[in-house]
Amino acid sequence: MTTKVLLIDDEELFREDLAGLLRRRGMECRTAGSGEQGLALLEDWDPDIALCDIMMPGMNGIDALDSMMRMRPDLRVFMLTAYADLHTAITAFRKGACDYVLKPIVFEDIIGKIRRLAELKELTREVQVLRRQVSRGMESLSIIGQSEVMKVAMRHVEEVAATRSTVLITGESGTGKELAARAIHSLGETRNSPFVAINCAGIPEALLESELFGHVRGAFTGAVADRAGYFELAGNGTVLLDEIGEMPPMLQAKLLRVLEQREFMPVGGSKLRSLGARVIAATNKDLRKLSDTGQFRADLYFRIAVFELPMPPLRERRSDIPALVEHLVHKLNGELKRQCLGLTPDAMRCLLAYSWPGNVRELRNVVERAIILSHGGCITPGELPESMCGNLDTVATPAPDDLRSAVRFFEREFLSRVIADCGGNKEEAARRMNINASTLYRKMADLDIKPRLSDTVVS
Repeated sequence: MTTKVLLIDDEELFREDLAGLLRRRGMECRTAGSGEQGLALLEDWDPDIALCDIMMPGMNGIDALDSMMRMRPDLRVFMLTAYADLHTAITAFRKGACDYVLKPIVFEDIIGKIRRLAELKELTREVQVLRRQVSRGMESLSIIGQSEVMKVAMRHVEEVAATRSTVLITGESGTGKELAARAIHSLGETRNSPFVAINCAGIPEALLESELFGHVRGAFTGAVADRAGYFELAGNGTVLLDEIGEMPPMLQAKLLRVLEQREFMPVGGSKLRSLGARVIAATNKDLRKLSDTGQFRADLYFRIAVFELPMPPLRERRSDIPALVEHLVHKLNGELKRQCLGLTPDAMRCLLAYSWPGNVRELRNVVERAIILSHGGCITPGELPESMCGNLDTVATPAPDDLRSAVRFFEREFLSRVIADCGGNKEEAARRMNINASTLYRKMADLDIKPRLSDTVVS
């Protein structure tokens, strides 16, 4: 982010020379010839750093410092003076100054000081972002999967990450929408900038605007100081608006203007601020249907759906379940201080046969519960919810022990179950598994899946 510097000094030649140098070094600098003018600028502008002379006609620098610290408690202020005085220096530090510089100044020294302070403020901003982020939810799961639908989704993630386009991620609850947003951010050019996630359904309507855009002191009861919103804290990074379908209509209109104009106004403010962040929206609702019924603005829908990325439910990528379970067992063993060895073949067959309405989030909960109940060793059907394994034929042929044969066994069981679910319709089964019908027929031949499936299907 560009460092913003306010320079207050009554010596015009010195003031303009230093301001010109700061601008040539890539900083935004505004100047004032008196303490009163500096405070007036501060009313409508939010600099990162102020350089303030002490000896000035009218309001002196110490009084100006006192007022600046009340208006902008997080402002870093350098005091400038041609007269070294210990008492004045102590007073300045007590009132909040961060440094005391004697004139004539060495330009390179003060440039270095400003840059170090700007870096410190940016680090502080990032700490604020981390503290104010909403829960990451399934942070223990990376985006895992080799199914065709997940390969398509990840290919789209990689393609859109190379751009700054607005993205709308759709999918049922628990499918990993926030993980996809984080992947887009981490693969983009601004991966080192903040990623800020906000749940539009989890913040009261009266506070959501302030959380997004920030507010100025006195904007409403309790606003005792200026506060940056998520759009400002994100800098040039990424803002994820999760559950955007829950956003109030009034705020939808404001967000539309922000996305179109790339600028926003803090609550109670009088000056627009630029939006540098990329915006990603996520929802588990059908926004197109909501827009048809007037529950969501159609113009906002079309503005955020520049690139729509659907995340597939777990039931459409069951072949990813073994890899997901392996990852979960490894991670949860560390978190729970257990030594679970994995799942028995029968337990895995239970998971493969289940419909997973809660998707990957539900899978994580089921595996965690099973590890707690298993007390070491392998997870059996007995540690899984009864609804998952109530009809399991536990005397079915056991899976082999070696990895290659086990993968072949589970693939055969999986294909057989999906084909049975589709009433033996191979084309429908192929469509549901997102593979070509020719691929399904080839796999059936390779795995020796007979046309009559009644003897091979696991109920």
